[in-house]
Amino acid sequence: MHIVNTGDGSHTVTSRFSGEHYHSTHGAVGESLHVFLRHGLDALGPRAQIRVLEMGFGTGLNALLTRLRARRLEQLIDFVSVESQPLPQSIISQLNYGRTVEGATDDMLAQLHGASWGEVVQLDPFFRLQKMHARIEEVELVRSFNAVYYDAFGPAYQPELWTRDLFARMYDVLLPGGILVTYCAKGQVKRDLREAGFLVESLPGPPGKREMTRARKV
Repeated sequence: MHIVNTGDGSHTVTSRFSGEHYHSTHGAVGESLHVFLRHGLDALGPRAQIRVLEMGFGTGLNALLTRLRARRLEQLIDFVSVESQPLPQSIISQLNYGRTVEGATDDMLAQLHGASWGEVVQLDPFFRLQKMHARIEEVELVRSFNAVYYDAFGPAYQPELWTRDLFARMYDVLLPGGILVTYCAKGQVKRDLREAGFLVESLPGPPGKREMTRARKV
């Protein structure tokens, strides 16, 4: 496991799976903004409160970008992230998001990673974080979420996280009108999402990918 520079100057990390990274090597920040913020969070529109469920806390990049968006819009966001294998501090301390993400600081990223597991932590007036150190199958979740950031490693590496049954569970925890977004655009993933009850859209992907997927609970 080591740090890799991506196409937009931001870092990603090599994974335990050969050839797989935590983010796109074409641009880590660009990918997260495109997939999870622009086509996920922003598609919800203004609301009194938004609850986000993230599959895989990883480098904390998605949480950082969402925290910044909550601050800028003064939009109350509860962010719940499930991670079974947190990154070591030796890797976290090298990440450059405090210098490559507009409006971010190294302290903001450190606060995200330093937040206690299993507790709801108020990091900003408009952003609350709860990290859960567990496998998604072990976590009890209730129907309360407006968006799911589905950011697991790809189906070739973690097939157990890309099943119709797990998508059905994501459908159940979303409120009506809720959105699931993922960088993955594989045909089988889209079919399984539809079988779970979602209305599935294929959208233009971030740099380096032709498509991404957004699924809505209607």
